[in-house]
Amino acid sequence: MSSVSCAQDPENRAETPENTRVSPELVVDGLQIPWGMAFLPDGSMLITEKSGSLIRFQNGTKTEVSGVPPVYNRGQGGLLDIELHPNYAENGWIYLSYASEEGEGKGGNTAIARAKLQGNSLTDLQVLYKAGPNTTKGQHFGSRIEFDTNGYLYFTIGERGERDINPQDITRDGGKVYRLHDDGRVPADNPFVGREGAVEALYTYGNRNPQGMALHPQTGQLWIHEHGPRGGDEINVVQKGANYGWPVITYGINYSGTPITDQTAQDGMQQPIHYWVPSIAPSGMAFVTSGKYPFWEGDLLVGSLSFQYLELLELNGTQVTRREKLLEGIGRVRNVRQAPDGYIYVAVEGKGIYRLLPEE
Repeated sequence: MSSVSCAQDPENRAETPENTRVSPELVVDGLQIPWGMAFLPDGSMLITEKSGSLIRFQNGTKTEVSGVPPVYNRGQGGLLDIELHPNYAENGWIYLSYASEEGEGKGGNTAIARAKLQGNSLTDLQVLYKAGPNTTKGQHFGSRIEFDTNGYLYFTIGERGERDINPQDITRDGGKVYRLHDDGRVPADNPFVGREGAVEALYTYGNRNPQGMALHPQTGQLWIHEHGPRGGDEINVVQKGANYGWPVITYGINYSGTPITDQTAQDGMQQPIHYWVPSIAPSGMAFVTSGKYPFWEGDLLVGSLSFQYLELLELNGTQVTRREKLLEGIGRVRNVRQAPDGYIYVAVEGKGIYRLLPEE
C-alpha cells in the first residue's frame, strides 16, 4: 500500500481550476439532518431524517413513509443510513441502519434492518443485526451501509464512546466494520468465525466512528473514512480481519488538548491511506464515475461537518495527491452520493439536498 498522506501537507493544497466549477441547485428543501439517500428505479429518492422520518421525494413532493422502526433519537443516534439491495429491481429489499432501544440495557445501540416498500409504507421489516449492550451515551453509532461486488452486506458501528473497551475487543460490538449475507446470516469465511467468544459478524476492528463507506469503482475494494478525536480523521481500505489501531495508535489528541497516546504506528495495526489534521469531521463519501464531471473522474468526494464544505480528493491509486474545497460555507455536509442520473447529490443539515450542476 502507498505511503500515508496527511491533509497538513502543503503539496496537497491547490486552487480549484476554472474548468472544475459546479453550481449547487437545491432540489429538496426543508430538511433538518438528512443522513442517508437512496435512489429508486422510478426516479424518486428516499431520504432518512435522523429524527426518525423516512421521506420519499418525487416530482417535487415530499411524502413521509410509514412503517419505519422506532428509533433512539439521542446525540448522534437516530434513523441513519439507507441502501438498496444490488438486485433491488428483482427483490425489492431496502436496508436501514438506526439506533434502537431493543435489547439489553437502557439507551440504544445500532441496528441493521431490511424491509420492502409498498406504496409509501415499509413492510416485511426484518432486523438483521442489533449491537449490544445498549448505552445512554450519544456518541459514535457509525452506521454506513454498503454492498460489495459479491453481494455481501457491510456496515459500520462506532465504538459508542467506549474507546478503551470496545474497539480492540473482538468479543464486543462497537468500533468495527461488519459483514453479513444479505439476509443477515454470518458468512462462513468471516475472519473471526469459530474464535471463542468472538462476534462472528465482525470483519475489521480498531475503528473509531466510520461515517463514510464507498466501493472503489476499479478495484472493488471498500473504502471507509472515520472520525478521529481532535485531529486524526482517517481514510482506510477495508481489509479482512485488519486492526485499524484505535485508540492504541492515532494521529489525533483528546478534545481537551491532552495526548491519547504517543504512538502513531504499531506492528499489526493498519496505517490510514490519508488522515486530516485538524479534523474536518467527515461524513458521507462517493467516488466520481459519472461522465457529467469528466474533470473529477476517479476522484473522491467527502463531506465536512466541522468546516461546512465538500472536499474533493484527487487520487493516484491509494495516494491522495491533491485536495480541493468545494461549496465552501454551504453548511454541515452530512452525505454525498452519485445518483443513477449521473449527478452528484449533497445533503446539508438545516437546508436539504443539492444537485451539483457542472458549469458551462
